[in-house]
Amino acid sequence: MTALVDAHPHLGVEPVLRELSIPSSTYYRWRQAEKEPCERRRQDAELTGKIRQVHADSGGIYGSPRVHAVLRREGIHVGRKRVERLMRQAGLAGISPRRGKGFTRRDPDANPAPDLVQRDFTANVSNRLWVTDLTMIATEEGPLWLSAIRDAFSRRVVAWETSARADADLVLTTLEYALASREVAPGELIHHADHGCQYTSVKLTTRLVRAGIQASMGSVGDSFDNALAENLWMIIKTECIRGRVFATRAEANLALFEYIDGFYNPRRIQKRLGYLSPIEYEEKHYANQATAEQVNLKPRQPALTS
Repeated sequence: MTALVDAHPHLGVEPVLRELSIPSSTYYRWRQAEKEPCERRRQDAELTGKIRQVHADSGGIYGSPRVHAVLRREGIHVGRKRVERLMRQAGLAGISPRRGKGFTRRDPDANPAPDLVQRDFTANVSNRLWVTDLTMIATEEGPLWLSAIRDAFSRRVVAWETSARADADLVLTTLEYALASREVAPGELIHHADHGCQYTSVKLTTRLVRAGIQASMGSVGDSFDNALAENLWMIIKTECIRGRVFATRAEANLALFEYIDGFYNPRRIQKRLGYLSPIEYEEKHYANQATAEQVNLKPRQPALTS
């Protein structure tokens, strides 16, 4: 209504109102609301600014569920539906994942390890189940192969490495980095991979035996048998790689470093972790564990006797 009057000022306000059977008091109330927005509109505008900031801090990755979770962590109590509405009105949206293709090359002469996981990618503590895989990232210089190990407990990327070659040395280096950064007790850890020739190589299997790590492999040609590792590739390629063209392998490697070590591990919240990041989830677990141990070690007071 107000737009009509503004577009045709020569018609005059009162004739237009009479023609449309709109009381003048209603029209002037609309005008006043435009000049002085109601409290709800002011709150929406303020909240939209905070939503834009959270969305920008995530690199444009977070959709409404994660934006809502971050706002709650910051002490802002708002409904999830309201966040959805304001993001929609502001033209903000998260990134939807896409499943990529596999790159497994199997050695027909190798003897694969048994499947000790059976699609149960859960663990009660860290360093009980590691999943690992290889994927390829295209650059104008040639393919860059990425190897990573993910802890099933916290979904943290324990170690990762890149190379121009998808060979046993790449996955072995990744394992060495993981062992150097975590305390692994012999006989307690399962290392789960697919049937790729890199994972059935003598180099890797020998190192696993020396470290007291149990090797595990899913079935052939079934991505669900290494779903947790495949999920990591889907996340990285959706949130870090999609839409980018890397001139060199070094450029792609820097992007991976900024994403994995700068965002995914320390900051990317996940629903399955109670909307905590992998590092936050581990820290909370160890803090709770330390508190429980202190309670158990607290000396009992002797009973008073008369």
